[in-house]
Amino acid sequence: MASNMQLTGYRRENGRVGVRNYVVVIPVDDISNAAVEGVSYLIRDVMALTHPYGRLQFGQDLELTFDTLIGTGRNPNVAAAIVIGIEPKWTNQIVEGIAETGKPVAGFSIERYGDLKTIEVASRKAMEFVQWASELAREPIDLGELTVSAKCGESDTTLGLATNPTVGRALERMIAAGATAIFGETTEVTGAEDLIAAQAATPEVAEAFMKTFQDYQDFVFSTGADLLGSQPTQGNIRGGLTTIEEKAFGNIQKMGRSPVVSVLKPAEAPTSPGLHFMDSSSAAAEMVTLCAAAGSVFHFFTTGQGNIIGNPIIPVMKLCANPLTVGTMAEHIDVDLSGILRLELTLDQAADKALEMMAHTVNGRLTAAEALRHNEFVLTKLYRSA
Repeated sequence: MASNMQLTGYRRENGRVGVRNYVVVIPVDDISNAAVEGVSYLIRDVMALTHPYGRLQFGQDLELTFDTLIGTGRNPNVAAAIVIGIEPKWTNQIVEGIAETGKPVAGFSIERYGDLKTIEVASRKAMEFVQWASELAREPIDLGELTVSAKCGESDTTLGLATNPTVGRALERMIAAGATAIFGETTEVTGAEDLIAAQAATPEVAEAFMKTFQDYQDFVFSTGADLLGSQPTQGNIRGGLTTIEEKAFGNIQKMGRSPVVSVLKPAEAPTSPGLHFMDSSSAAAEMVTLCAAAGSVFHFFTTGQGNIIGNPIIPVMKLCANPLTVGTMAEHIDVDLSGILRLELTLDQAADKALEMMAHTVNGRLTAAEALRHNEFVLTKLYRSA
């Protein structure tokens, strides 16, 4: 089925393909949010990606913020980008990172101009970009050209039994066709880390994964924190998961049987096809934002108890096998997999359903999260600002 899919998308200047066609306005820092929103209020079809960070960050924390903002602008679902910051130097750094893709991008700094003038000149450029992007046409693309990602949220027992294995089976088919896939959630694989290492393509990848995993564990323990009640979460416990190990063994079912070919830093873009592990928070909005910054153009999101997360630039497709959630939160669920638990669907049939809905979404169908305006854009912060 996967090889016969008729897919369309937008081919960007660097050859990458996207499945959406956004013009975004990115604030370099929190105090530029008002100007960014001003542009989006004036110009139709411009998306403001506001966030609360950027001022007085330093070191790896600042680097991650820049990597995330640049990666977001570079994402193939973005046709063009406007960058607004208080200072010109940091603004230009993000503009230059996005410009490497060849797509239209322009930057504006507020110092010595003020909000009103900045909004005026940025809006004129945004209008130009929107009119240009509106004429871009979809064209046929191959399944193997896609970069996708996967995460679970509000986990319960149905995830490990049905929904995550379905995504694992779907990703196997996509990867066999040449696609690129990202998964992660470093703390949520605790107890199953040896299985990920065993599925690494090379000893070097296994070693890199185990170091990444242990570094995250050491960080958590160094704070003196007790993750009990946080991992697993209260929602996980309500859904029948009693330990992080139970949660982890369900979580890693999203891998399927594909070898893990690399370990990525947060927001780092893969450089080859195949399955990649990204070091990331398990917080839903943070992880999906990092995946988008790494170049994912579509996200498989599995849920048991009913997570409602979305993202402004990549469609987040929800899959669920919990009959209660499917019934009570139907407006959030794109793919109902509860038939697996009733023995009405095999995993292969469930993967067919998932890939069929993915194809509709790639070709332009809005996901539930998109229709409901769930545009969560959340940066990952490593430590306090100066």
